[in-house]
Amino acid sequence: MAIQIAVLRETGPGEKRVATVPAVAARLARLGASVTLERGAGASATFIDQAFQDVAFADTAAALVANADIVLAVQPPSVEVVKAMKPGALLISFLYGAQNPALVAALRDGKITAFAMERIPRISRAQAMDALSSQAALAGYYAPLLGAVHMPRILPMMTTAVGSLRAATVLVMGLGVAGLSALATAHRLGAITEGYDVRPETAEQARSLGAKFVDTGVDARGEGGYARELTAEEQAKVREVVSRHIAQADMIVTTAAVPGRRAPILITAEQIAAMKPGAVIVDLGAESGGNCEGTRPGETVTVGPVTILGPLNVPSALAQHASELYAKNVLNLVTSFVKNGAIALDFDDEVIAGSVLTHAGEIRDAGVRKTMENADTVLAETAK
Repeated sequence: MAIQIAVLRETGPGEKRVATVPAVAARLARLGASVTLERGAGASATFIDQAFQDVAFADTAAALVANADIVLAVQPPSVEVVKAMKPGALLISFLYGAQNPALVAALRDGKITAFAMERIPRISRAQAMDALSSQAALAGYYAPLLGAVHMPRILPMMTTAVGSLRAATVLVMGLGVAGLSALATAHRLGAITEGYDVRPETAEQARSLGAKFVDTGVDARGEGGYARELTAEEQAKVREVVSRHIAQADMIVTTAAVPGRRAPILITAEQIAAMKPGAVIVDLGAESGGNCEGTRPGETVTVGPVTILGPLNVPSALAQHASELYAKNVLNLVTSFVKNGAIALDFDDEVIAGSVLTHAGEIRDAGVRKTMENADTVLAETAK
């Protein structure tokens, strides 16, 4: 019997992406799978039902997942959807277990094998499955465009009959995937670009994109490809150098994030007050609290002379391409454990072991397991 793959329609506020697209659904079928979509699942990403060939459709999420072997989604599904899944089924989506204890409990109790896309190891072999990176690349691309429409000036140099307009200066803080994508976009739009990161090895990457690198002399390389948090002394040293560049910028894009923790503050209220009138900050760290003092997640606010944008779920604004990339990430993960038309999980595989959150009634992520145990302890004490 063919593997049954179900694709949920996203119901979260503002979420327009879908976990598979027509071209990828066809490739899933070639793995020996039967694909069923919740009706209308791709409509918000411009993929109407009629664009999907040789797939079935279900009218409700509960009916969709009841007999599915693999369930695909973008955002964490509801507890009710998980409870409707059959024991032993697989779920693939972003999950953020530490922030969703009720969902983790449902996955554990339902004996669901849950792959958390945010847990894909950042190793060379898993690059084609790395959904965090694929979505961050799009968010970085979009950030300078978003900032440009809120600026009272243009980005490139322009020569007119009455004189020349100088190019704007764009400073990107945090040179991971999103930051480098933002630098590349700002450069293509004609801005003077500068990049800053506490990891000195990013200097060469910034320069390769036509940007100057802001070197502060502080090295904060962390584990897993992320920057570590700075000490108070390091922050003071960095602030002295970076403040000058912040004050000169017409637009700043911030992208710093620490997985599972609040986004670090990169720009203080004092630094904002010293910026140019009309300057714009696009805070891509808003999802986890914001990189700037004054950022309000999901809002655009004026703080002193500066407009601060705190956009949420930026990839969803580019839902068509974001869905295409995410669907390919998921396809590559599925391909790694579907062999000869059957599911074969190898927990000696670093990618499989690293990305599974729950399996066979156990929470396999030590951090999430500890969070759940602490929560259970608090509930037990409260009940006494």
